[in-house]
Amino acid sequence: MNKHIDKYLFAAVVLFCIFGIIMIYSSSYIWADYKFNDAFRYVKLQSIFLIIGIVLMIVISKIDYRIYYKYATHFFIFCLILLILVLIPGIGTIRNGSRSWFGIGSLGIQPSEFMKLALIILTSKYLSNSGKNIKSFFKGILPVLLLLGLVFLLIMMQPDFGTGMIIVVSILSLLFIAGANMKFFFLSGFIGVIGIVILILIAPYRMDRIISFINPWSDPLGTGFQIIQSLYAIGPGGIFGLGFLKSRQKHFYLPEPQTDFIFSIISEELGIMGILIVSLFFIFILYCGIKIALNSKNLFCKYLTFGMTFQILIQAVMNLMVVVGLIPVTGVTLPFLSYGGSSLLITLCSMGIILNISKHCK
Repeated sequence: MNKHIDKYLFAAVVLFCIFGIIMIYSSSYIWADYKFNDAFRYVKLQSIFLIIGIVLMIVISKIDYRIYYKYATHFFIFCLILLILVLIPGIGTIRNGSRSWFGIGSLGIQPSEFMKLALIILTSKYLSNSGKNIKSFFKGILPVLLLLGLVFLLIMMQPDFGTGMIIVVSILSLLFIAGANMKFFFLSGFIGVIGIVILILIAPYRMDRIISFINPWSDPLGTGFQIIQSLYAIGPGGIFGLGFLKSRQKHFYLPEPQTDFIFSIISEELGIMGILIVSLFFIFILYCGIKIALNSKNLFCKYLTFGMTFQILIQAVMNLMVVVGLIPVTGVTLPFLSYGGSSLLITLCSMGIILNISKHCK
């Protein structure tokens, strides 16, 4: 057992977040000055969340992981109640077409972000206790799928397809790590395709996103606008980019560049070197997470660390795939870097739990 947390992982997370603050300023000061007459507005708000998040990460890194095992069900039920409350008009607020926020002044809290962590904790507890039944669909997998289906349904009622898919893929990854039968994953893929088709038929705007994904230039001023501007940002970056603060696309071409498409601005200003910086940080976090999970003596710790690490990387990969046009726009932020308080807080809380588990490794 180690006496201290993984200091290299801690330092990497803090440096990555500081890099994110710098790039949020670079990508947002034009918009912020125009909309709010304050070029530092987004930086100040994100910095507040970053300070709170780092404090939480440090505090959580000192809390014994057994607490999450003991209160996993309570945390899940609390987050489930929040998901229900946010759907009620007058309580939840609508932003970008989704009723998925609790508005607190100019800030917003997204309960689905908390559910991402809660479901990972509960699933890890279940798998650590019932792993011997994982080969059985009804005894091992079905209870997890029922909870996953309930959570996915509530999130899709907002609707927030991107967050829903992150949760689904994260839980399926945990089931894979636990040793679920491969036939289950083939069946899940088949059902998933049918489900996506149904979701598209229910909400025609999703078909617009599919069409703009296949051929963005079919509607260059409408559904294809974001991805076209994103590609215009990435294209001229070269090896070293156009230079810090010298992005062209943030000048009212790429909408809200500090959020989902911040990687486009990083690519434009810092070029391939910026892409390498982001990639290496995520690869290092993945390496540390897997290393801590493999060295954990407790089965709950293994699943919990794997789950939280995969969830962060799945979200990152999904965001990057959107930015380069490999999948339709989902509204998913880039962990550690994108502007968004709820996402940053939950990501740093997850890292705090992983850091605590690192103290209990072999």
